[in-house]
Amino acid sequence: MAPVKTVCVYCGSGFGGNPAFRDAAERLGTALARAGIGLVYGGGDVGLMGTVARAVMQGGGHVTGIIPDFLQAREHMLEDIQETIVVGDMHTRKRLMFERSDAFVALPGGIGTLEELVEQLTWSQLGQHRKPIVLVSIADFWSPLLTLFAHMREQGFIRDGLELSYLVAHDADAVVPMLQRTGRGSDPEAERFVEERL
Repeated sequence: MAPVKTVCVYCGSGFGGNPAFRDAAERLGTALARAGIGLVYGGGDVGLMGTVARAVMQGGGHVTGIIPDFLQAREHMLEDIQETIVVGDMHTRKRLMFERSDAFVALPGGIGTLEELVEQLTWSQLGQHRKPIVLVSIADFWSPLLTLFAHMREQGFIRDGLELSYLVAHDADAVVPMLQRTGRGSDPEAERFVEERL
């Protein structure tokens, strides 16, 4: 298995209602930098997005921000990162984030975060990639989504052979060790075992 060298982090452009979310973003960014893992993210300087990027930079890590031109003013691009890529639309942004990343991590966030996470889960389910996907369920943030996944299984919409492949971390400090154990191109069956065991 090739080591994970870059991680795409999906997260909110706001801070949410729990201070633990911001703390998790800071700790994740610090851990990524310490491990020498580069960050790929949405390019903004606001909310959890800006928090994780600044923590990576403060730790001496590398940050790549990818942002569509229509969001430059709204999300206030983080100017000091090593690489900023401005694209014409959301589809190009998501494609480049995928191509630049060896793994995906979802911190708490809103509809955009959910949409990006579910897209990667779908592509993995359809065999289009085998990159690790980690849901960071701070204060059980992702528990309702995990309950929905279980409901989909019970109702026969997630069938044998089409299981979702993801890991769940309840602490930001657990993410980097998970990624280091899993590696790029990991066995989806092993990830499914972790998913069902947690």
